Amino acid sequence: MSGDGGFDLGSLVEQAQAMQQQMMAAQAEQAKTIITGSSGGGKVTIESSGDGVFRNVTIAPDAVDPDDVEMLEELVLAALRDVASQVSELQNSAFGDLPIDMNNMGDLGGLLGGGSEG
Repeated sequence: MSGDGGFDLGSLVEQAQAMQQQMMAAQAEQAKTIITGSSGGGKVTIESSGDGVFRNVTIAPDAVDPDDVEMLEELVLAALRDVASQVSELQNSAFGDLPIDMNNMGDLGGLLGGGSEG
């Protein structure tokens, strides 16, 4: 079917399977990566695996002030945002390397809104 300007379904399936294998390998590698987010100059640290699973929270004793709980809450939130940002960057860099070329996939029989002739 690829000879008439359409897409080659067999090739598309092979590409999809290869991408799925690459994604699974990237996800497994990410899960092994440990990322640490911090705030307050390291007074609050949060550890996560690269796949976004939180593993550990550490709060320095001098960050705990019973008269200023709001500051501790802000430090924890800032550390969470830091580690989440790093996880997102890791995931984007890993999946940004996948060979996805929508221009060479045809319009999948009109499913991608490539317009229909009729």
